Amino acid sequence: MTTIALFGAGGKMGYRLSTNFRGSDYTIRHVEISEAGKERLKTGLGFDAVGVDEALKDADVVILAVPDTHIGKVAASIESKLVSGTMVIVLDAAAPFAGHLPNRPDLTYFVTHPCHPPIFNDETDMAAKKDFFGGVKARQHFVSALMQGPEEDYAKGEKIAQIIWAPVMRSHRVTVEHMALLEPGLSETVCASLLVVMKEALDEVVARGVDRQAALDFLLGHMNVLGAVIFGETKGVFSDACNKAIEFGKPVLMRDDWKRVFEPEEIAASIQRIT
Repeated sequence: MTTIALFGAGGKMGYRLSTNFRGSDYTIRHVEISEAGKERLKTGLGFDAVGVDEALKDADVVILAVPDTHIGKVAASIESKLVSGTMVIVLDAAAPFAGHLPNRPDLTYFVTHPCHPPIFNDETDMAAKKDFFGGVKARQHFVSALMQGPEEDYAKGEKIAQIIWAPVMRSHRVTVEHMALLEPGLSETVCASLLVVMKEALDEVVARGVDRQAALDFLLGHMNVLGAVIFGETKGVFSDACNKAIEFGKPVLMRDDWKRVFEPEEIAASIQRIT
């Protein structure tokens, strides 16, 4: 049976993993340094946290479910305790991309990250529809990369990732570099920024006299139908008026060179800021 040392097991992300690993085919050793996290593990799941040395003894896999800013420090602190062939799993590409993992060619580095439940889905259970993050009730896709290690380790890591992000649908294999383009590039720098702009636009029309609930209903409804057409979820075309509005609005809202955010140096700078 594969033994996994789960670091940060009582934290925000680690607790989700601790929950999902219950009843799995893996032996999980929970590592948590905060008293609040230890109490959460004990009262919520009935698990006792163990020390680092105990967790790492004969461990096949180490999962670092800790914040991006702590991954380098935690990885460095346990490097000397990791035997050759150990798989280290990180849940975000930022720290690996930035070079914060130890220079140990004899270790396997596997990076995985959720896509989160898609806007267009077929969930019918209300609890699943309200599971916006995923990993509880709603099904989601995920991406993974074998940063280094033997090719056969990809299947090993993917099998673990399927439990981490369960319930899951599609599993996508990418590179760490591609994962960095997806986040922070696509999902945060572009998508999150534009959604914040849309929220500010909502506030603006409300400030100009539109009822807030009416404005919110109008915006979210149009996000649904416009998104379905733009991303090919349904067949349809925009009206001439809508196309004219896009033709005028895009250059007003976006710089001509906005795609520079995907250039390697911009991605590296963005990751440097968050790690």
